[in-house]
Amino acid sequence: MGMKNKVTIALVLSLLLMILGCRADSSQQLKQQSVKSPIIVNQMGKKPVIVILIDSLMDKPLRDAIQEGRAPAMQYLLHQGQYFPQVVSSFPTMSVTIDSTLLTGTYANQHHVPGLVWYSDQKKRMILYGNGAKEALKIDQLQVFLDAIYQLNQVHLNKKTKTIHEELADKGKESASINAIVFRGKTKHALKVPDFIANSSRVPEKMIVTGPKWLSYAALAQLNLKNSWNTPLWKKFGMNDEFSAKDTAFLISQKKLPDVTITYFPENDNLAHRKGPTQLEGIEKADQALQTVLNAYGSWEQAVNNAIWVVMGDSAQSAVYDDRQVAAVDLKSLLNHYRIAKLNQPVRSDDQIVIAANERMAYIYAISDNVELSNVAKLLQHEDKLDIIAMKDGKNNIHVTKGKKGKLFSYHPGGKFIDEYGQSWTLSGEEDLVDITVNNNRIQYGKYPDVLARLHGAMNSHEGRYVVVTVQPGYELVGESSPTHIGGGAHGSLHEKDSLVPLIISGTNTRPKTLRIVDIKDWIMQLVNE
Repeated sequence: MGMKNKVTIALVLSLLLMILGCRADSSQQLKQQSVKSPIIVNQMGKKPVIVILIDSLMDKPLRDAIQEGRAPAMQYLLHQGQYFPQVVSSFPTMSVTIDSTLLTGTYANQHHVPGLVWYSDQKKRMILYGNGAKEALKIDQLQVFLDAIYQLNQVHLNKKTKTIHEELADKGKESASINAIVFRGKTKHALKVPDFIANSSRVPEKMIVTGPKWLSYAALAQLNLKNSWNTPLWKKFGMNDEFSAKDTAFLISQKKLPDVTITYFPENDNLAHRKGPTQLEGIEKADQALQTVLNAYGSWEQAVNNAIWVVMGDSAQSAVYDDRQVAAVDLKSLLNHYRIAKLNQPVRSDDQIVIAANERMAYIYAISDNVELSNVAKLLQHEDKLDIIAMKDGKNNIHVTKGKKGKLFSYHPGGKFIDEYGQSWTLSGEEDLVDITVNNNRIQYGKYPDVLARLHGAMNSHEGRYVVVTVQPGYELVGESSPTHIGGGAHGSLHEKDSLVPLIISGTNTRPKTLRIVDIKDWIMQLVNE
């Protein structure tokens, strides 16, 4: 391999590990004006909605940070508004799937983004939106770049399921996306691909995507040209909290704030992965960035008076044991009865299964007709560290099992049993496998919040025959070269330790109809349309 190719691969890998976008044409960048504080944003009597999505924000660490005086901005918004410590995330609890749920108000069965890593039965290849370095080095970097930047938003995200940006545009309203990885809207943006990538004949020099009116995506898609000092390699090319805050504050100071702004603060996630879910450094950094946004109004009081603030996590993280031999559950060794497709090779005709590990959950695909999903599940049952093992039959019933005893629980949508969110189900078998209790046909969830709908979403998120498996707290699933977070934190599963996130609302007395991320989009639309 030549030096030029090595450098190109290294640069693409650096971008992909941050899940970066590309620089928009200068026509999409705002011209700076001289504005005096305080900023009073007049939206004809309606407040704009500002959503601050803090990756892996959790209730207990947030309360600890506030108690130690390390999160004054979040404390202020909390005291000025409402606080909900346990909002249910999507599943898998991975950012691309959760963000798709937030933007569309649907689970994966409708928005069709199954996870960070999955297998396309139609394309006969793995889809990776950027994962650990070891895994990334074995795969086609240019394809991952196209998947993460273009395919995710323009192809994989179901076109029949509208995002909040698209619905707002249909109603003649404007929105902004700042550093969010899912951003599809109705305004065309010509993204300028970096030269070291565009030199390849496989990637166009300009990539046309659709997003909201205002689209900012790290170093390569800025609204404020003066924010470029936040975009060097050592600042993760702009995929950092300060960059997100500066571009959001710029919209406010330039009086360009649209009806809805969705801003993503990414840094807390990486710190929680490395140091564990109890770390406070990431929350402190996110709060400092939030202060920058609030200060753009001249005072925090003006900020609350002139906007509706929604500060929330996307998923939680559970602690991973610090002993690799104990913590890592190797799916390859459990399934070595089969020929497993390799990451660095096209799927072969004699391959039998594909493993797509998403930290604490995985999809295991039967790609050969002679592989029965029930036999795959039986092999997995021998590992006590696994939690939920699920598969679907030809009649769209979902069957859940775990452990060596072979207990079974089955269900499908529709029926006489009603859960706490008003969803109806038909149930049979061992209900304790999914930790639900049923009294007078009413379903109460336990340690797997909204498990029936969230698991149903993943089981119907894309084509193919596959088993969904999760692992108990303390453990992490690994396939070929999967990233691990030994002694740190991880997410992905259905368990409440991965699934419950805090929500701060300030500037309105209303709230979503249920405390689930899937219901936040409709609530925001109601706020804008009131």
